[in-house]
Amino acid sequence: MMASSYSAKEEDGHPSGAAGTSNSSAMKSKKPDNTAFKQQRLPAWQPILTAGTVLPAFFVIGLIFIPIGIGLFVTSNNIKEIEIDYTGTDASEPCYSCSDKSKGNSTEPTTPCTCEVSFNLEEPFESNVFMYYGLSNFYQNHRRYVKSRDDSQLNGDISSLTNPSKECEPYRESEKKPIAPCGAIANSLFNDTLKLFFVFPNGSKSEIPLIKKGIAWWTDKNVKFRNPGGNNNLTAVFSGTIKPVNWKIPVYELDTDPDNNGFINEDFIVWMRTAALPTFRKLYRLIEKKNSITPALARGNYTLEIIYNYPVDKFEGRKRMILSTISWMGGKNPFLGIAYITVGSVCFFLGVVLLIIHHKYGNRNNSADIPN
Repeated sequence: MMASSYSAKEEDGHPSGAAGTSNSSAMKSKKPDNTAFKQQRLPAWQPILTAGTVLPAFFVIGLIFIPIGIGLFVTSNNIKEIEIDYTGTDASEPCYSCSDKSKGNSTEPTTPCTCEVSFNLEEPFESNVFMYYGLSNFYQNHRRYVKSRDDSQLNGDISSLTNPSKECEPYRESEKKPIAPCGAIANSLFNDTLKLFFVFPNGSKSEIPLIKKGIAWWTDKNVKFRNPGGNNNLTAVFSGTIKPVNWKIPVYELDTDPDNNGFINEDFIVWMRTAALPTFRKLYRLIEKKNSITPALARGNYTLEIIYNYPVDKFEGRKRMILSTISWMGGKNPFLGIAYITVGSVCFFLGVVLLIIHHKYGNRNNSADIPN
């Protein structure tokens, strides 16, 4: 009996000798290498799902998620918020005349139009209040709109100031001069002016102080947006440029405060951070609480005064002003609490159903496995 030699290479598709050498390349292309990864021999762990492991998991998830959801939902409901729509599409609305005036061929009316909207706060807003402006049916997430900007120009680059990016077309140049800031986002800057007044019982009014600084992200204010050549003598720096088409004033006249003028104007910075959805709100002003006794906004009657500049009829949009407090979880948003309560309830319900099924049929299956 002849002894046969064994070679692992022959088994793995690598025959030895001259005959195997000619076919080695063809065999390699058809059979994977004899490795643990390619031959699927890596160590693995697969859980065995039994009633003893699945049922406690469902109950634990339910008992954890439901209290968290209730806490989030209650916290969201404790946030006080009021929305005032001042679009003025109906003839009975206070801002109808201003809205009708803004429907001309020009983007803005030749003379500012002012309207007032009265409202009542039934409960005081104790903590700091955030004032937002909101727009509906405005698609800031459109691809061409989002790309229509020059970040180098906004970061204070001199060469980009005089030669903006082609992404800004058709708002790159006007009257053969470079536009600063260029692009469709800057060109559509929200420019309504909002003022808030408290109305005393005798009819007199007191203006509520609105803080315009501190509304932008720190990274935007100090990193992404910079004035070319610093904040001094912006008139000379922007002398070779022209304002955006739809603006009434150039960028260096947005504010008298040099720390809030030009590209670092916080209203401008907030607008340049585009929204993901067509209905959105952006922070406009802050109302700080004066002391621990007096609420930021007392209960009573208020008047919102609007200098109506921003037309929304061309895209069938709506405008609104929002006053809101915040909590540790941010603004008013009941969705997260509802989501936690729903997931926890479903898991708890499935746990109960599976427990009943296991109690009813589990012993029968175990007894069937025992031989007589």
